[in-house]
Amino acid sequence: MLTVSNLSVQFGKRILFDEVNTTFTQGNCYGIIGANGAGKSTFMKIIAGEMEPTSGRVILEPGKRMSVLNQNHNLFDEHTVLETVLMGNKVLHAIKTEMDALYADYTDENANRIGELQLQFDEMNGWNAESDAATMLSNLEIGAEHHYTLMADLDGKLKVRVLLAQALFGNPDVLIMDEPTNDLDFETIGWLENFLANYENTVLVVSHDRHFLDAVCTHVSDIDFGKITHYSGNYTFWYESSQLAARQKAQQNKKAEEKKAELEEFIRRFSANVAKSKQATSRKKMIEKLNLDEIKPSSRRYPAIIFDVEREAGDQILNVQDLSASVDGETLFKNVDLNMAKGDKIVVFSKDSRATTAFYEILNNKMTPDSGTFDWGITTTQSYLPVDNHEYFDGVDLNLVDWLRQWVKTEEERDEVYVRGFLGKMIFSGEEALKKCNVLSGGEKVRCMLSRMMMIRANVLMLDEPTNHLDLESITAFNNSLNNFKGSVLFTTHDHEFAQTVGNRILELTPNGAIDRYMTFDEYLEDEKIKELRKKMYS
Repeated sequence: MLTVSNLSVQFGKRILFDEVNTTFTQGNCYGIIGANGAGKSTFMKIIAGEMEPTSGRVILEPGKRMSVLNQNHNLFDEHTVLETVLMGNKVLHAIKTEMDALYADYTDENANRIGELQLQFDEMNGWNAESDAATMLSNLEIGAEHHYTLMADLDGKLKVRVLLAQALFGNPDVLIMDEPTNDLDFETIGWLENFLANYENTVLVVSHDRHFLDAVCTHVSDIDFGKITHYSGNYTFWYESSQLAARQKAQQNKKAEEKKAELEEFIRRFSANVAKSKQATSRKKMIEKLNLDEIKPSSRRYPAIIFDVEREAGDQILNVQDLSASVDGETLFKNVDLNMAKGDKIVVFSKDSRATTAFYEILNNKMTPDSGTFDWGITTTQSYLPVDNHEYFDGVDLNLVDWLRQWVKTEEERDEVYVRGFLGKMIFSGEEALKKCNVLSGGEKVRCMLSRMMMIRANVLMLDEPTNHLDLESITAFNNSLNNFKGSVLFTTHDHEFAQTVGNRILELTPNGAIDRYMTFDEYLEDEKIKELRKKMYS
């Protein structure tokens, strides 16, 4: 279907890909994974034809069509929404454009050409294209009132959905998607998961959203050491099986047949869990292909994120009464009451991200509410990871060792060997620990902020979009750490897996009050009564 032959990519002396040969076959969805800087986005650009490799080539089977999710949100500003979607099928759109031009300047000479084009148009089911595009838009909750609106007049979140409809339109043979869930709400992501899980053609996707990868992928394609290796199964299968293989490798004295039996049992358990999932029918083909021989230890490094508490909190954690906030006269939330219990891990959630950020800023005395009060329990200590961490780094001319020293509690912790060891666990090894903190990437800054939180050892954590900028390895380690954390947590995230596996309570902030429920995130999203209530609260 799609073949990569002898592909090499080199930037100066750095070799990103070295003689890669691989095939992506029909009916499979490949999750492209790799450490930061491994070349995931570069690989996707080469496949999409947006970038030339140093050598080698990408071969698409003749007569097959590739579609790429466009990342440039302003590229189609001069076109209507419906036309933008139709442009997803370039051949069909070119035929329609030529026909329209010939009809506008109709002559006998043109009539023959129109006849030829009509035949092609008919073969491509072109007469139904507009209604198919309209259906796709409606599925993505873009109503008919927007279909003839110019793209330039749409807000950013609607644009993202139109571009998604464009990529999916016309059932392409190969679909290329780099971070498709960015800027989508949970409901739209859920629709896309179901769509792709039942998609019959080839999909290549890069995503930091593990729930999404698990729902849609039949294979994981790991970029490591300049090569690409395909593994059957979704991300969780790859992660858990590679961890199990790494543990087995360390157990040198264990007999080979015991190791094999352990791996077989792991596959059986995993297959049984997948069979119960919502996308069970489409996942069956993945289960059938799980292969014992493919299970290998990964070379990936996971940061050691461990949140200890200096002291255990009492029963009084946080009491919020009648809290309200607005910005420029627009109500973000109002009448919020919350009595947080010990051990609560609350998903703080809103359709407007400004509302959740304002809530954290109020609780950390960085913003004054319109009304209401809050009280922290006297035995609590709080630590906050803001969505915008620039105040901790801008204009700060310190290396990472000295930066982290600002939050040490004892003389022993002040020691350079101790701090460097701490940073090493967060994958700032060797000379990296002496990097200046004002030249860090987004992901490195978040890893530093997490190191700071670990140093503080608070018993209440507040996390505003903590997975932003992190790679899959760091997100997975962070997720596991919060599951094991003995204190209480308030957190906001776009990572579905994070919300589902960590949260035991949901607090949704709306302009007309708050919804507060003890349930899992999935239960909350699927509950019919809550769906009705949410509609009311946002209307």
